[in-house]
Amino acid sequence: MTTDSKIFVGLRSTKKKPVAQRVESGPKCQWDGCEKHGAHRAPVGCDADGLYLLFCQEHVKDYNRGYNYQTSLSDPVTARYQREAASGARATVGTATTQAKEIPLPLKTRSGSAKALNARKAAAERQAAAADLQKRKLKVLEAKAFETLDLSPDATPEEIRRRYKERLKMHHPDANQGDRDSEDKLRASIDAHKILKLNGFC
Repeated sequence: MTTDSKIFVGLRSTKKKPVAQRVESGPKCQWDGCEKHGAHRAPVGCDADGLYLLFCQEHVKDYNRGYNYQTSLSDPVTARYQREAASGARATVGTATTQAKEIPLPLKTRSGSAKALNARKAAAERQAAAADLQKRKLKVLEAKAFETLDLSPDATPEEIRRRYKERLKMHHPDANQGDRDSEDKLRASIDAHKILKLNGFC
C-alpha cells in the first residue's frame, strides 16, 4: 500500500514540524538597555497629557511602581506617601520607636461602623434641611401659624413643641370652665401646629 492510496486521504502525519520563531514587529521597549517588544503604554507625566512611553511588561511594572499619580503633590510628599504605602504608616515589630518626626498622612479609609456613619450622615442632612427651611421665605399660612403661637420664624422644633403644649394646657376647656373664646384659641393653636408640622418646621 502506498501513501497515495485512498485510505491515507485526510490523515495527517504525526511528525512535528519545526515551529518558526514569531518575530514581534513594532516599537522596542524604551527602557535603557532593553531589546524586548514595547507593547505597554505608560504616561509620561502630569505636564504631558496624551504622551506615552512604551515598555515591555517587566519594565512597565517598574515604571508604574514609582510613578507620581497625584499631580498636586510635590516630589518629597509623593516619595513619602509611596514609602508609607509600601511599608505602612505604623512602625514594624521589633523596631524601637520614638517621637514621630513627621505627621502621618490622612487615611482614605472610613472609620467606624457603617451604621454609625449613616446615622451621622442622616443627622447632618436633617440639620441642613432644617437650616434651608428656616432660610426660605415663609408662606402666608406658615407666617400666620408662627404668629398664632407667638413665635418668631426662626424658632427651633423644640420651641414650637413646647409652646404648643403650653397653649394646649392654657386653653383646654377643663382649665377655662368651657369659655368659648378659649376654645377658639385652642382650635387655632392646634391648626397652627398642624400647618407647621406638615411643612417640616417641627
